[in-house]
Amino acid sequence: MNTAATASPVDAPDAPVLDEDPFSDENLANPYPLFERMRELGPAVFIQPHGYYAVGRHAEAGIVASDYARFTTAGGVGMSDIRKPGAWRARSPITEVDPPEHTRVRAALQKILSPLVVKTWREAFEQRAQEVAEAALAKGEIDGVADIAEAFVLSVFPQVLGVAVPPERIKQTGELNFNQLGPNNARLQAAMEKTAPLMEWYAQVLQREHMLPGGFGERIYQAEDAGDFDPGTAPLHVRTFFRAGVDTTMAGIGSTLKLLSENPDQFERVRQDPAKLIKSAFEEALRLESPAQVMFRATTQDVELGGVKLRADTKVGYHMGAANRDPRQWKDPDRFDVTRQTTGVHRAFGHGAHVCIGQMIARLEAESILGALLRRVTAIEPAGPARWRPVNTLRTLDTLPLRLRA
Repeated sequence: MNTAATASPVDAPDAPVLDEDPFSDENLANPYPLFERMRELGPAVFIQPHGYYAVGRHAEAGIVASDYARFTTAGGVGMSDIRKPGAWRARSPITEVDPPEHTRVRAALQKILSPLVVKTWREAFEQRAQEVAEAALAKGEIDGVADIAEAFVLSVFPQVLGVAVPPERIKQTGELNFNQLGPNNARLQAAMEKTAPLMEWYAQVLQREHMLPGGFGERIYQAEDAGDFDPGTAPLHVRTFFRAGVDTTMAGIGSTLKLLSENPDQFERVRQDPAKLIKSAFEEALRLESPAQVMFRATTQDVELGGVKLRADTKVGYHMGAANRDPRQWKDPDRFDVTRQTTGVHRAFGHGAHVCIGQMIARLEAESILGALLRRVTAIEPAGPARWRPVNTLRTLDTLPLRLRA
């Protein structure tokens, strides 16, 4: 929805100030107490340590995500403003442009990545999912991250995209990407230092000459040749899909397994009706442990949101992780309920014109691997403490010890 901006002065109180760091080690490990304080303080709060507005309520998050007249993506979807001096990267030609330019580019991408195209991947995805599930069952005790989520996604998605990338490099560059969307803190600096030796390779591997025949990366370059995209933007489109189809999907699959292992009653419901509830369990896990925790916009002028004033030319982060547990939207929001109707309502895939274009890929990946596993087991149990990986804007597990009952 595009709400027309008004030129008149905003007559509303300033947003309340919150002097806390959402990106501290403590808050990344368990963000939910902070999210509750954020929501209860106001519809938007000014995060003093980083100088941006945070939105943690479901309704207002939807407005920020979709009202591009007042909340533009042109400054980038990360905390830093890529329009200003010192910008460290080029803009994404799909996620960091507003309509009508975004509309034209998205339409071209959707022709390449149509539901019919994605449907042709199902057989290969399901075959690989069966192999991963059988290998996990043979071990009995597994790491749900390494043995399920990563073993599956890191083998199937690069193949359909048409790039040959070692799994460890995919993980390293992904961690860097999601750290860069947050503040320039010690975590980002460490990620940049760790990944520095890979950056020249990373820029080259997404170029045309490295695209494998038959992948949709190759088709993106062909679409640029046909004039569907601006010259020189094809590698940036390939990079966007590369990231969108890997990191958040692995995070969502890992969280689904964790929640099913911790809630045997919900696991049993899924086991009794897998055709219906495997998809529902994944959507509920996305709501409860949103992989992408925050995305940013920038105010185009002084604006009013939920009765408070937000200053012009200031970044606004809509925290999906907070909005997806907003009690104003969800009954008993901290409870994992595989029968909850969340598809199209939760904010994990964004909202509005910029809603995730690759969400159908993520759903097919999750449905394939979760289906292959859950149809082969009678129980999934915790086999030790899970550990979250500290990444500025990504909620993802580092390890997930599980015990499978065949």
